[in-house]
Amino acid sequence: MRVEITIPVFNEEHDLPGSIEKLTAFLAGVKWFESSIVIADNASTDRTWAVAQELERAHPNVRAVHLDAKGRGRALHAVWSRSDADVVSYMDVDLSTNLKYFPLLIHGISIGYDVAIGSRLLQASQVRRSPKREVISRVYNLLVKAMFWQRFSDAQCGFKALRREVACKLLPHVQDTNWFFDTELLLLAEKHGFKIFEVPVQWIEDLDSRVKIVSTALEDIRGLLRMRCAGFHQKL
Repeated sequence: MRVEITIPVFNEEHDLPGSIEKLTAFLAGVKWFESSIVIADNASTDRTWAVAQELERAHPNVRAVHLDAKGRGRALHAVWSRSDADVVSYMDVDLSTNLKYFPLLIHGISIGYDVAIGSRLLQASQVRRSPKREVISRVYNLLVKAMFWQRFSDAQCGFKALRREVACKLLPHVQDTNWFFDTELLLLAEKHGFKIFEVPVQWIEDLDSRVKIVSTALEDIRGLLRMRCAGFHQKL
């Protein structure tokens, strides 16, 4: 099984090298699947693209891709739609989710699930984050549940994997190119009968995160309203 891990980045010239070194070292110790890393630079304005190219030259299993516009969803769509791996995945550059749970994501795919996600809201998860972020996350996921009655518990954890053929079926129907991408992808996957595997995680908030919590939450709510009003009954 070949697994490709995408790391979307925007202005991460300082944190990117350490994260890639840590990730490559971890993956070197995992022998039951092959892995590669794609650094997806989202139109950074600092030296992130130059750093990504340096890391590509330094590591044979690392590839760097540059996009001319921002958006995590845009980056994942661009990389995943061109991948030839068996499994496509992504994680946040800050590695907030403990890497020891990544093989469990891939295990979920290997035993027949179509999508595997980390969930900070499962009882077994260990999470450390600010009260504001905790409240916003829980309220948002309750809102998703109230509007769509979905079974998965955490729409926005930056720790996901999909069978490539499933990703290719879903991506043309995902409209959002930013943070709501995750929720839209999962709602479409569940609506159309794809099996979702949830993994408890150990997650520590990055206090230097580029995510603007309140504005992102409002953007996500607009996305939910769009999907609710328009419906999403199209065939894949």
